[in-house]
Amino acid sequence: TSNYTTSAAVFDGSGGYNAGRLLEVRPGELGLRQSDALFQHIKHLPGRFAELRAEGWLTGLSAVGASTRPRAVEGSYMPCFLAGMSAARAVASFLKVPLYFFSHQSGHIAAALYSADRLSYFKRPFYAFHVSGGTTEALLVRPNAAQLFEKELLAQSLDLKAGQAIDRVGGMLGLPFPAGAELDRLAQRSKQRFSVRPSMKGADCCLSGIQNQCEKMLRAGECCEDIARFCIESVLAAIDA
Repeated sequence: TSNYTTSAAVFDGSGGYNAGRLLEVRPGELGLRQSDALFQHIKHLPGRFAELRAEGWLTGLSAVGASTRPRAVEGSYMPCFLAGMSAARAVASFLKVPLYFFSHQSGHIAAALYSADRLSYFKRPFYAFHVSGGTTEALLVRPNAAQLFEKELLAQSLDLKAGQAIDRVGGMLGLPFPAGAELDRLAQRSKQRFSVRPSMKGADCCLSGIQNQCEKMLRAGECCEDIARFCIESVLAAIDA
């Protein structure tokens, strides 16, 4: 149960099934209060389990895991993770199977390795980029049996996060929240090419200027496709730097 998605999934080592549902955000708004997100998670979780059962995945379970916090660092906490933690505890207790807790960031990294067919990286150090609405970080990741991964922060955004910039520009252009997929589709229709110089402080980046520049472009009457492309390319330039 992350900030904007309720998910229940089963994985058997080579494949699986994810029953996920985006939380409902009112048109024109750019997010949810944590209390509202937690309430929606509690409402949606039974339906996610029902979908798994209907698809034939709720049999032979040998362990249960859940995300408990955004990142595995001191002070990282969001109430919306409580819904998933509570459900995981209940399922593990009922089935009498082991229960494992991870950070949301570790889950993102593990999912990326699975999607890229790079499960061998669970046994070796590698670099990872976590680029989302709440986090924009470059990490050195090492295997850790106790917590799945041990992560060393190498660089980060010092102000706005990449997902925040994308959602704010998307909202500015009238796109639904979350705006990433629609903004990307809009950007691909642009024939404009930009030479972006990212704002850097050493290896760290500053992304708040993206929103400011896009607002200037909109006031100047530039088309939505070009504004979307500038936003996407600006984020990519900062990561590439």
